[in-house]
Amino acid sequence: MVIEESVAYGIFVKIFSSSMSTHHLSEQEIIRRQKLTELNSLGIDAYPAPLFPVNTTSVYIKENYKGDSPETKEEDKQLFADVCIAGRIMSVRDMGKANFAVLQDGVGKIQFYIKQDDICPDEDKTLYQTVWKKLVDIGDIVGINGYVFTTKTGETSIHVKSFTLLTKSLRPLPIVKEKDGESFDEVTDPEFRYRQRYADLIVNPGVKETFIKRTKMVNAIRAFLNERGALEVDTPVLQSIPGGAAARPFNTHHNALDVPMYMRIANELYLKRLIVGGFEWVYEFSRNFRNEGMDRTHNPEFTVLEFYVAYKDYEWMMETTEQLLEKAALATNGSASVLVGDKEINFKAPYKRITMYDSIAEFTGFDISEMDENGIREVCTKLGIHADAKWGKGKLIDEIFGSKCEGNYIQPTFITDYPVEMSPLTKKHRSKPGLVERFELMCNGKEIANAYSELNDPIEQRERFEEQVKLMERGDDEAMFIDHDFLRALEYGMPPTSGIGFGIDRIAMLLTNQHSIQDVLLFPMMRPENFE
Repeated sequence: MVIEESVAYGIFVKIFSSSMSTHHLSEQEIIRRQKLTELNSLGIDAYPAPLFPVNTTSVYIKENYKGDSPETKEEDKQLFADVCIAGRIMSVRDMGKANFAVLQDGVGKIQFYIKQDDICPDEDKTLYQTVWKKLVDIGDIVGINGYVFTTKTGETSIHVKSFTLLTKSLRPLPIVKEKDGESFDEVTDPEFRYRQRYADLIVNPGVKETFIKRTKMVNAIRAFLNERGALEVDTPVLQSIPGGAAARPFNTHHNALDVPMYMRIANELYLKRLIVGGFEWVYEFSRNFRNEGMDRTHNPEFTVLEFYVAYKDYEWMMETTEQLLEKAALATNGSASVLVGDKEINFKAPYKRITMYDSIAEFTGFDISEMDENGIREVCTKLGIHADAKWGKGKLIDEIFGSKCEGNYIQPTFITDYPVEMSPLTKKHRSKPGLVERFELMCNGKEIANAYSELNDPIEQRERFEEQVKLMERGDDEAMFIDHDFLRALEYGMPPTSGIGFGIDRIAMLLTNQHSIQDVLLFPMMRPENFE
């Protein structure tokens, strides 16, 4: 028996008023909760046990259904005569005693046809007239069983013989308009999309494709490394010293040990410890955390791939980087060339190479290669670049390059041979005094990789760390701490090694043609909501 609307609403208010006191329900949310109450009164569980015998997908049906064609495999003929599929209702066209609707499963969408006399062959029409017509909404998750057919307009569809409500949706989906199966009014509000990614994934099909591509990219990189004998490892996220990069860490506290701890800013020093221990090629996809600003290319939590290889140098690493990125592009998009906005970027090897000093000279007109800190500070003034008194020579050079040079490199380009002041973990250049064997890979105006011939002299490494301490004392909150345990590891002897870090999120932006890092992170950092 169906509960009268006024009675149902009264029951709903009594049940939900106390628990929902901090959430102001919309009219649609109130109506859907009322429908949930009515379903319960009919003995219909709106959240039944999870097992539903799905035997195919929307994409498989559309790609393989050929009607009565002799091309259709015998096993597919049997399947298409009795399909079970589950997903979310995305639209309904009401035709009285019959409806057309669209179901979205995990891989795509398919139309289905549901008719009163098919699902209610007996006198009782409650399942159709009350449940389907009145109590099921767009956004609900249903399981349907039936057979595949082609409509008069040529659309592959499912003729429903039975349906099961699997999940009642209590919140309406954002409205997305469609025509001929294509969305043309997608939800684009970033505040909604990033904060409610679950809803974004439902109503914007292209978003899911972005993250599928990201996974393909990561899998291709992992396969590239595994095929060459690299070993994937895990290193600590909580660290007593935030080492391996010049960045501001997140601080926390370990209660049991009563000691301050830090979320890792990089995993470099732990991976080098493993090279000391005898592993010759190790890598890690690392979640790193930096307590710094947010913009379209920075998120406080991000993913980096770092790997370290014994008995190799930065020249070898450049060649390996070219091969790795070319393979990742091919695996993600089927081509080494990708479209990024209105620019075509080609990841096919080899890539252009230019030294940092030559790049600065090219784009500023100043040769700073022989200048001291005061001279470089004067150049900053002439270029209109802020030069904080706390910054040393390395930071000043970094500001000049970032402000005047970095954005000019659209095609993949290796910036090589950095000043020693910028690279406290890098081996000095074998033939160029004052420089180190380091490169950064620039692409589309941003750094996507950073690599060194690693410094393995423990005495020199200690001196470099001590220079960082001096910068910290001057107020540079991105200067490195001294990691005494890492120095102890180096004293056992680390073989000549090359290492690299890739910004996985930035590479994903390039290979999926996204302009914001938030669009390649499933759950980007957001200011907490106030639910009061």
